[in-house]
Parts: sequence; C-alpha cells; structure tokens
Amino acid sequence: MPARIVSIDALRGLVMVLMLLDHLRETWFLHVPVADPIDARTALPSLYLARLAVSLCAPIFIALTGVAAYLFGTRHTLAETRAYLVKRGLVLMAFEILYLSELYWGVASPTLWLQVIWCIGVCMIVLAALIGLPRFVLLAVGLVIVCGHNLLDPIQLRPDQPLFPVWAMLHQRDVIALPLGLVAKTTYPVLPWIGVIVLGYAIGPWFLPGVALRTRERRFVVLGGAMLVVFVLLRLTNGYGDTPWFVVEDSALRTAMSFFALTKYPPSLLFLLLTLGTGALLLVALERIGNRPLVAALAVFGGAPMFFYLFHLTVLRLLYHGAFAIWGATQGTVFGVADYGWVLVWYAGLIVPLYLPTARFSRFKASRRDIAWLKYL
Repeated sequence: MPARIVSIDALRGLVMVLMLLDHLRETWFLHVPVADPIDARTALPSLYLARLAVSLCAPIFIALTGVAAYLFGTRHTLAETRAYLVKRGLVLMAFEILYLSELYWGVASPTLWLQVIWCIGVCMIVLAALIGLPRFVLLAVGLVIVCGHNLLDPIQLRPDQPLFPVWAMLHQRDVIALPLGLVAKTTYPVLPWIGVIVLGYAIGPWFLPGVALRTRERRFVVLGGAMLVVFVLLRLTNGYGDTPWFVVEDSALRTAMSFFALTKYPPSLLFLLLTLGTGALLLVALERIGNRPLVAALAVFGGAPMFFYLFHLTVLRLLYHGAFAIWGATQGTVFGVADYGWVLVWYAGLIVPLYLPTARFSRFKASRRDIAWLKYL
C-alpha cells in the first residue's frame, strides 16, 4: 500500500486547526453575531480576519476528500471504491444527525443541523455515482457546477412548494419542517460542494507516484495563481459570482474587508476561487517545507480528521456547559467572554491538549489496519 502523502495530511490538518478557532468563537463568543458574508461596516477587524482564515477550511477539506477518494480508487476496484464512498458517506450523515445535532443543542432539541459533516457525506455518495465517468467529463461537471451555480441564486422556493425540501438541501439555505415537530436547517446546501469534491477527484492523478514532485508543484502554483487572478478580476467588476463589494468612506481597511467579504452558505464562485486558490498555494508551501516538526504535527491532525472533529467539538461543549453551570449566563442568555482576545487565548491553550489524544489515535489507526471500522474515522 502506498505511503500517505504528507503534504495532503498536513494541509488537511492545517484547516482542522483553523476550524478549531471558529468553533471556539461559537463556544465563547456566540453572543456576537456574524453575518454571511461578514458586514464590513460593523465587524470587529480581528473577528473578520479570523473568519477569513477559517473560510479556507470547508473548501480545502472537501477538495482533498475528492483527492483521497481518487487515491483510494488506485488501490481498489471501482465497485470497492463506490461501496466505500457510500458507506462512509452514510456514516458521516448519521454522525451529523444522531450525535452532532444533539451535542450542540441537547437531546431534547427539535433541530437537526445539516452542517459540513452531512454535506461531506452527501458529496461522497454523489461522487460514488460519478466516478465511473471519464476524467474530462468529471472536470466539465465540476467546473459547470462551481462556476455556474450562482446563476441559480434567483430561484427561491417557498415551504409550501413541492420541491422546496430538495431545493433547500441543494442550494437554498433554509429550514425544512419535519414530522414529530422536528426541523432541519440546511446550513450547507450541497450543490456547489458536489462540484468541489468532483474537481478534487479529477486532479487526483497529479498525486500519482509517476508524477514528479516539481511537476505537481508547478501545476498547483499555476492553478492557484490563476484562480486568484480570476477572483480579483471578477471581484473588481462586481458583475458575477457574489454580492457586490463597496467602498467604506474614510476607511481603507473596511473597504478591503468588503472586497473579501464573500458568501459561504452556499459558497459563491468567488468564495471558492479565493479559498481553493489559496489552498493550492498552501499545498505547494507545505511540500517545499518538507517533513519538519510543524508539518509533521499538522499531518497528525490531518491523519485522523474525523476523530479530531468529534473529539474537539465534544470537549468544547463540555467546557461550555461546565462554565454555564458555574457562572450562568454572562452575555444575554448564554455564557461568553466579553473580549475576542480571550477566544484567542483559549485557542492557544487548547491546541496541544487536543493534539495529544489525536496523535495517539492516529498512531493506533495506522497500526491496526486490520480493524475495518477505523478507516471511517
């Protein structure tokens, strides 16, 4: 079995570590609302910059999921790869519904949050249906979805219309009424993300052993640079791909914040150009750094992403409920800190404690390939 590609694990680990920052905000700073996209006129610059960095997480992770699916397929038959993608997709969707929704809102909560883990699960199942197609077809499908889905933005269905639930899951972030008083919130409409995972799968051959490292690096530099150039050109025209940016009088900083305030739910074309273009360049940077301590540590997080995701969210909720039980509501109806700086303090303080069990699990997973269910974490 081929060795894992350290740069992929490290890049996946980097976005997992960045994601921790946003989840800490949702733990200790939730009383300060964050719009999508962030309002450049009113947002705290420190919070804005953190959210901008965290924007890299979902696009890069889902694109790398497509790459990983391709590499899995080089060691398995098409039928085995499809079966794995479907089974893992279903496992992820089950985790979102049966554990993560209750983790955040309590077992008595009537809300099912269809967030990123649900989205990845759906994307994997759709990818399973597509991977038999020729690579050029997959590239075309991915590009059409990513580049063209904003043309669908004007389509807004009402809850009383027959196709509303399907459209809410595909492209319209909304609330779906369910039986027994439950509701589902489609935080991550899946259509654009399907395009991202398909494109990730389509560039999978770049990671084959026969492709020289420098050749791969050159391809990603060209790809990432081209995406960022297209982002700037489209953003300057304000014509397509996201809501227009604007000039904030007497504030160059807030004008720049408006320029980079992009829509994530669902991800706009410009959001994906910026984040995936940056991700391509980060991958090259990590490959050139090599297997140094920082890259190796990030690769640990990226080698056991599902474990880290479930573990750190569980720890954060336990910390929150413990703080609420001791001090009660300190910010309106929730417990929270008054200054975003304390979120950064918690972030710095939790990385190592979260790293240690993740590293232990990652070593256990690597040493026990005979345990089939471990590959789903």
